[in-house]
Amino acid sequence: MSQKRIYRKRNDRKLAGVCSGIADYLNLDPTIVRLLWAVLTLAYGTGILIYIICALVIPEEE
Repeated sequence: MSQKRIYRKRNDRKLAGVCSGIADYLNLDPTIVRLLWAVLTLAYGTGILIYIICALVIPEEE
C-alpha cells in the first residue's frame, strides 16, 4: 500500500512550488491555493514565514 505524500512541484511553480504541491495533494486547482495563501498572508501576516518553512521542509518531487 503506497502512502500519499506531499511534494513541491517542479513543473508548476511560481516561487518554490509549495502551493502547487499542496493543490496536487488536495486535488485542487493551484490558483485557488495561491489565492487562499495570499489572502491569509494579507489577513494574518504569517503566511510568508509559513511558506518559507514549507519550502525548506517539503521535499521536491523526483
